[in-house]
Amino acid sequence: MLSVLIPTYNYNVVSLVEHIHKQCSIHLNSNFEILIYDDCSSDKTIVNQNQTLSALENCDFKVLSKNIGRSAIRNKLAQNAKYDWLLFLDADVMPIESVFISNYIENITEEPSVIYGGILYQELKNIELPSLRWHYGRKREALNHIQRNKNNYLSFLTLNFLIHKSIFNTVKFNEDIPNFRHEDTLFSYNLMQNKIPVKHINNPTYHLGIEDSKTFIKKSLESVEAINLFINTGLIEPEYTRISHTYSTLKKLRLDFIFSNLYKFFNSKFEKNLLSSKPSLFIFDLYRLCYYCYLNRKK
Repeated sequence: MLSVLIPTYNYNVVSLVEHIHKQCSIHLNSNFEILIYDDCSSDKTIVNQNQTLSALENCDFKVLSKNIGRSAIRNKLAQNAKYDWLLFLDADVMPIESVFISNYIENITEEPSVIYGGILYQELKNIELPSLRWHYGRKREALNHIQRNKNNYLSFLTLNFLIHKSIFNTVKFNEDIPNFRHEDTLFSYNLMQNKIPVKHINNPTYHLGIEDSKTFIKKSLESVEAINLFINTGLIEPEYTRISHTYSTLKKLRLDFIFSNLYKFFNSKFEKNLLSSKPSLFIFDLYRLCYYCYLNRKK
C-alpha cells in the first residue's frame, strides 16, 4: 500500500519516524514500510540515534557508504520501495495532525497521481528572533491548498508529497545537476512537461529545520545559481520561474546591467537588512534578482 521514504543527513529523525510509524500502524496495519536512508552523515552521534529505528516493525534504516546528494538518494529510496504509493518526507518536517496518513490515504484514487500536502511554520517562542528563513517560509511557502492550486506546479515542494511509483518512474529527480538547490523546481517543471497534474490538499507538516539568516542567504544564492544553470542548459524555460522571466524582460530592455551593478556595489547593504530582525522580502527578491543579473553579466 504505502512506502514512506525519508532521506536524512546529520538530522535526528527518531520523533518523525515514530510519529509516522504510529499512524501507519493504526491505519494500514502491516501494509506499509518506512525507509530511512542516511546520506553518509558526518555526525556519528545522530547516526547512532537514528539506527534505533530499525527495531520498529516495517522500518529500515540504512547509512550510505558515500554521499550521493539530494536527488540521487530520493531516487534510490523510490527504487527500493516495495509499494506503489510513495510518500516522500524531508527529515526536518513533522506532521501536524494525527490523521496525516489517513488524509493522504483518503485522497488516493485508482488513477496514479501526485498529491502535495503543504507546509506550515510554527509560531516563534518569546526567546527566539525571527530569521529571514522564517519570514520567507511563512509568507511564500505556508500557503493553503486553495492558494497553491492557483499555481499548482510552482507551489509544489518536495518535502511532503505522495506520488504513484509509475509516475515517479517517468519523472525522477535529475541526478546530473550539481547538488545545489531547486531540485524541486526542476521536478515540478518535468511534471508539467509530462502533463502530470499535481493535486494540492490541506495536509501540512511543520517545517522545523529553520537555519539562521546567514546560512539561508548563502543557500538562496546557490538557488539562484541553480536556476541560472537550468536555464542555460535548457532544463527549464525562462518563463517558468519568476526570477528568470524577470531577467529576460530586463535583458530585452537592456536594463540588466543596472541590476548587476546594484549587486556589485550594494550587496553588503542588502545583506545588512536581510540579517536584521525585520528583513524585507522585497529587498530579498531584489537581492536575488540583482545576483542573477550579475551572474549573467560576468559571462
